[in-house]
Amino acid sequence: MFTKHEPRFALPILLVLAFFISALFITPSLAAAGDGSLSSPYSVSQAIANQNSTIKTVSGYVTGQPTSANTVVTSSYPNDYALALADSSSETNIANMVYVQIPTSFRSEFGLKTHPSLKGKKVTVTCTLSAYFTHPGLKDISAMFSGNDSPEPETPGGDSYYDSAVGKSGSSLKNALHEIIDDHSEISYSNVWEALRKTDEDPNNANNVILLYTGRSQGKTMNGSGVNDWNREHVWAKSHGDFGTTLGPGTDLHHLRPTDASVNSTRNNLDFDNGGSEHTEAIGNYYDSDSWEPRDSVKGDVARMLFYMAVRYEGDAGEVDLELNNQVNNGTAPYHGKLAVLLEWNEQDPVDAFERNRNEIIYNQYQHNRNPFIDHPEWASAIWR
Repeated sequence: MFTKHEPRFALPILLVLAFFISALFITPSLAAAGDGSLSSPYSVSQAIANQNSTIKTVSGYVTGQPTSANTVVTSSYPNDYALALADSSSETNIANMVYVQIPTSFRSEFGLKTHPSLKGKKVTVTCTLSAYFTHPGLKDISAMFSGNDSPEPETPGGDSYYDSAVGKSGSSLKNALHEIIDDHSEISYSNVWEALRKTDEDPNNANNVILLYTGRSQGKTMNGSGVNDWNREHVWAKSHGDFGTTLGPGTDLHHLRPTDASVNSTRNNLDFDNGGSEHTEAIGNYYDSDSWEPRDSVKGDVARMLFYMAVRYEGDAGEVDLELNNQVNNGTAPYHGKLAVLLEWNEQDPVDAFERNRNEIIYNQYQHNRNPFIDHPEWASAIWR
C-alpha cells in the first residue's frame, strides 16, 4: 500500500533507474582537451580548431571514409586511403569530423576497405594538422594506434625502457641500445622547423628558441637563411655519410638544433675537437680548418647527440652506418670525430634540464624514441672505452 509520502521516494527511484538504463546506450565519445602530446592527445574538436601545420597527437573515433570534402561513406569502402574521425562514434555531422590521410605504411592496418570493423573504434594519430580534401585534416602521419594500444611515456631513463641493455657493455650494449631506439617515427624536413620551436623553446620566454652555439634567445619565427636568422643545424654533419635531409638521419630531432645561420655556415661540416680561434659572433666557440669546439655549456650536449647517432644508425634497413672515430677531416665518409674528446666533453658538461626536456618532447610528441646517453651518460664510456 502506498501512503501519501510514497511518491516522494518513487521519483528518485525512477530517476536512478532511468540513469542506469540510459548509461547502457551511451555512445563512446572523446571531448576532454589535451595538449597534443602522446600522453595527452588533442580531441578532434581541438584538431579542427588548430589547423596550423603543427605536429600533434590526436585521438578520435572512426566514423567512416571521406571520399570528398562533403562526403563520408560508412560502408562499401572504396579503398584504404583515408579515415574520418570524430569525438563521438555516432557523429554524423561532417563539420565535426577530421579527415585522416593514411600513408602507405599504415593502410594494411588502418584502411577501412581491409578492416571495416574499425568503424566506431578509437584511433590515435601523430600527424601534421593540415587540410585534406579542403577539409580539416591530419596528414604526414608518423604514428597510428588503435584502441588503447598507444605506448605510455616512460619516466626519464626508466629501467623498463632499457631492460634489454642493463648490465651490458661494449658492442653488446651498443647493439642492445640500437634495437631499443631503432625504427623511430620519422618526420619530414619541413616539419623540423615547428618541432624545433618546441624542443628548443626558451624556458624563460615561450616566444623564443635557444640557439645551440651562441646561446642566444631568438624569436621562434626569425628562422630562414638570413645572416641573423636561425636555421636547422645537423650536429652530425649531414655530409658525413652524405645523408642530406632524407627521412631518418637527415630529419632526426635528436641531433638537429636551431643555430644562427652564419655561425652554422662557419661550422659547416667540421669535426669536433678542442682548439682554434674564437668565433667573433659565437663567443666561447673555437674553430680552425678541420674542427669546431662548442661553448663549454653545450659540449656534453654535442657529445651525447653524436653518441646517439652512432648507435641509432647501424646500416640496417638500408640506412647509413654512422660511426665515431678519433680523426678530423672525415669529409663525406660516414664517420665523425673526435671520439676521445667527445668522451671528455660528456664528463665535463653533465646532462642538464634543457637536454632532459628535449628528450622528453622528442619521445612523447615526435619520434617516440629516446637518446640513451641523456638518460644514462655513463653508457658512452661503457661502449667506447
